[in-house]
Amino acid sequence: MNYRHAYHAGNFADVVKHAILALLLEHLKAKDKPFRVIDTHAGIGLYDLTATEAGKTNEWQGGIGRLLDADGKPAAELTRKLAEALAPYLETVKAANPDGGLKHYPGSPWLIRHLLRKTDRMTAVEMHPEDHATLAALFAGDFQVKAIELDGWLALGSFVPPKERRGLVLIDPPYEQPDEFKTLFDRFEKAYQRWPTGVYALWYPIKDIGAVTNFHKRLAESGIPKILGAELWVRERTTPDTFNGTGLVICNPPWQIDRTLDGLLTGLAPILGETEKAGRRVWWIRGET
Repeated sequence: MNYRHAYHAGNFADVVKHAILALLLEHLKAKDKPFRVIDTHAGIGLYDLTATEAGKTNEWQGGIGRLLDADGKPAAELTRKLAEALAPYLETVKAANPDGGLKHYPGSPWLIRHLLRKTDRMTAVEMHPEDHATLAALFAGDFQVKAIELDGWLALGSFVPPKERRGLVLIDPPYEQPDEFKTLFDRFEKAYQRWPTGVYALWYPIKDIGAVTNFHKRLAESGIPKILGAELWVRERTTPDTFNGTGLVICNPPWQIDRTLDGLLTGLAPILGETEKAGRRVWWIRGET
């Protein structure tokens, strides 16, 4: 209950996570059939980068601040390939700042809502009472969004599978508990058994490299097919007791998105990297079988 994303909004991990999330949504929209997105740890939805919380860490300056300057203009030269991959994400960031500049950063619920079609729906789950109240107020009167005050882990059992039978589950816990990776795997595995055709995106920090390695091992040995891994680190991955990088596990990824993500992270690594040891990888944790 202590974690508040307002201190970290727009950092390098958010850039990677949200850029990939935007691409997943665009792939889902390629088919006419409606879908639902379930965001299990939603936060407040929209963050003020000029607020006290963001100002205490200024983490956004090492993230979205390296792509857009304070005027909302490009802060880095992007290759055509990288610009295309970032387009849905950056368009959402700019839409969150209608007066120009870079004052607000869209969290995952705001980004998801902005990219939904009229036929699509979102369930945004947030456990923290104050944050849920803020989230609910943000989407008040929006019939396409349900903002629910609930433990995100319980939401996986309550809302999977959705009635649309098509969509994405974003699982983005705060990693405050020492057994969070175990909880993540266990709850994902149970959700997958209930809804094996859904797309799942599981976020994790690269800090405790042993925990990350064990998590990947359990996924590889789970028998669940089509699991893709994508990571970007801003310094050496194994630097102890440091938030070195960000990862996303995608189950049932869209066809050939691994190529798109490889290009995305190849372009982002030198922009977001803090040392010469910055890097990235996109690989199949487990393939079709």
